[in-house]
Amino acid sequence: MNVSIRWAGEACFKGTSGAGNEVTMDGPPDHGGKDQGPRPMEMLLLGLGGCASFDVTSILQKARQDITGCVAEIEAERADAVPAVFTRIHIHFVISGNDLKEKQVRRAVELSAEKYCSASIMFSKAGVEVSHDFEIRSSSD
Repeated sequence: MNVSIRWAGEACFKGTSGAGNEVTMDGPPDHGGKDQGPRPMEMLLLGLGGCASFDVTSILQKARQDITGCVAEIEAERADAVPAVFTRIHIHFVISGNDLKEKQVRRAVELSAEKYCSASIMFSKAGVEVSHDFEIRSSSD
């Protein structure tokens, strides 16, 4: 896997994936940025959420669960000192569907957290307290 990051001036950077997809990262105005994209540390959380959501939805689809939506809401805390690393991350999944089985959803979240989500496991191994929970909503909600 290869990516490149190009400085675009001030506090703005353009990231390009190996597949050629581009994302803009920018700093806050008080650090010379213009809020043109997420902060680099937010990108880490976005990647974590994408990785975990991919796993959960894939596992549920393979279990023949009729999912219609998946939202990962992530809250994170950072150290007060430099480097301001993440110290705690919580992922709350909101899974929507028809006649979803709680046991299947719980198992999908657990498998993602403990076995499949490389990002979540990497954060855990780096000493970050990573927790997960979920709620199930009917598609009619």
